[in-house]
Amino acid sequence: MDQEMRDGLPRTAALLLGTLVLATAFITAYVGALHRPTPRDVPVGVVRGDQKAQAVLAAVRNQSDALDAVEYADPRAADDGLLTREVYGVLATGAEGGLVLTTASAAAPAATDVVVRVLDTAARQAEMPLRVTDEVPVAATDPRGLVPFYLAVGYVLGGYLAATVLGLGNGTAPRSLRRAGLRIAALAGYSLVLGTAGAVVVGPVLDVWDHDLVGVAASGALAVLAPAMIASAVQGWLGLFGTGLVILLLVVLGNPGSGGIYAPEFLPTWLRGMHRWNVPGLATDLLKSVVYFDRRSTGWPIAGLTIWTSSGVAGVLSATPFQARRRAGRRPTPTPTSTDAPAAG
Repeated sequence: MDQEMRDGLPRTAALLLGTLVLATAFITAYVGALHRPTPRDVPVGVVRGDQKAQAVLAAVRNQSDALDAVEYADPRAADDGLLTREVYGVLATGAEGGLVLTTASAAAPAATDVVVRVLDTAARQAEMPLRVTDEVPVAATDPRGLVPFYLAVGYVLGGYLAATVLGLGNGTAPRSLRRAGLRIAALAGYSLVLGTAGAVVVGPVLDVWDHDLVGVAASGALAVLAPAMIASAVQGWLGLFGTGLVILLLVVLGNPGSGGIYAPEFLPTWLRGMHRWNVPGLATDLLKSVVYFDRRSTGWPIAGLTIWTSSGVAGVLSATPFQARRRAGRRPTPTPTSTDAPAAG
């Protein structure tokens, strides 16, 4: 074994070990999170003072933890809760004395199915008729409501791959603030193009949605730029080893914790709230809100992705001078030559 191979062994071993850890974490996260989805505390709205509806929900709660009643002051507030994705359905007493369940299947068809099934059984036990209406249905071309998630995955993948490619080609940390600005601008332009491309694919090309093309494109651009800047920042500080951390955050934990495959209420406790802050979850929630729901529900996903993007930009701009100083510190000090020596007096 020559000296060059021996010198490269520690780096190769470290890369293989990192890959092994990531692959093991991937298996653990995906199988652990998705092998047995169990609904718990699926939120259902009810108006405070609606005694019949409250009694049915209380009876359900006494039997299992599948549903969780969320009380609202009046019917309008309950409807707002449905349209802003706070709850999957609203249970109320109908004009004829029966029960009316208004759902929003676009939020998560599997969660809505659980709400309908559980409350239908409870209504039968209470000997009360139940009428179900779907206020926000999924598109016929997206019957399981998974297109927003898959679109978000494509956007996030494109974002961190673009950052990685630029890092491989031009150095993980830009060599100057000017180059850092150019890299940020390049990723922003790329994000606009990919955001638009994704919107065109799910719109005119595949005809999944025939509306909100501009909204999907803008949301997609933000969903691409956030992971691109995160990856650029982490790789700027940690080099290519930072790519493993990016994959851990955005893929290994990000996808199963996004609430896109199964609603958050179906996930293990340690993953249930992750969609509120991880990039795939925020991107999925944003796309669902734009396509199906009231625009008020886009507030936190936009804010969350913007925070991630801003943090990434700050990370790139701070890593650039730091790594420049490190490179300068590693340069050998030139030794004086005979021509540099002062002449003898």
